[in-house]
Amino acid sequence: MEKILKVHNVNDYARYIGAPVLHDLVSVIHYDELEHCRHSLNNYDVYGLFIADETLEKLTYGLTEYDLHYHALMCVAPGQIGGKADIGEEIQTKGWALLFDPELLQGTDLEQRMQAFTYFSYNTNEALLMSDAQRQAIVTLLEALRNELKNDDTHMKPIVVAYISLILEHVGRFYAQQLSVQTAQSTDLLTRFENLLRRYYADGVYLRHGLPTVKYCAQELCLSPNYFGDLIRQLTGDTASNAIRRFVLQRAQTLLVSGMTVNETAENLGFDYPQHFTRMFKKFYGSSPSAFLKQKRQHS
Repeated sequence: MEKILKVHNVNDYARYIGAPVLHDLVSVIHYDELEHCRHSLNNYDVYGLFIADETLEKLTYGLTEYDLHYHALMCVAPGQIGGKADIGEEIQTKGWALLFDPELLQGTDLEQRMQAFTYFSYNTNEALLMSDAQRQAIVTLLEALRNELKNDDTHMKPIVVAYISLILEHVGRFYAQQLSVQTAQSTDLLTRFENLLRRYYADGVYLRHGLPTVKYCAQELCLSPNYFGDLIRQLTGDTASNAIRRFVLQRAQTLLVSGMTVNETAENLGFDYPQHFTRMFKKFYGSSPSAFLKQKRQHS
């Protein structure tokens, strides 16, 4: 069994690789400066952002292996596992890391906004591939943050949180630019998404799993749920869950018009209860399935 480093706080990792301890809740690491760095497979209780200034091969993220390419940025959140197992050798690596404890954010505006940074749950194949200018923008902020951590006064915490917030916003902007490019290059995503939903019903998958979910669709399209959701929002301006709901309910209209009862339609769509189907239909269309059928008959 591989040895896993429990990163309960930011300095568990800093001490392990011989990096300076700067603050109880924040660590800024410049790997180029380390003399006795080692690989580690980490189980994180903290947030982390890692910039590779060289290609790092055969790293672990969850149950998969990946390579982190030059100028790539990878993010981790509490509860995730990532890195490379320590086999006892010292290494020379280049790049930066920022780790910060959720405790630092308690009571701040940033704490409320963290859920908006969906990239903390992206897969490794969805890492941010930065340009030289983008990397330099992040590194400049990391250097300023590291300098701020040398202070010890009442102003330090809000300034530190502000720097971290600015870094996260920059990463969000750069990801939005990457998503924009990828959606322009992958215009077939919506087609593959719709075909997947069609097969979901044609192949009877709904009999085993009920209604299709964002998680299922993302997995079948080899994307993480958050990355998939962000791509769909970039393409359509709406959420992936709403896109699924729209497909299901349009199918519901077809089944109802074909002669199925409300109960039969609900069952053929994967709803656990007809009442659930009726509520969703009414919320989406403004009228119940029965009222929809009645209106259709009056106009036929």
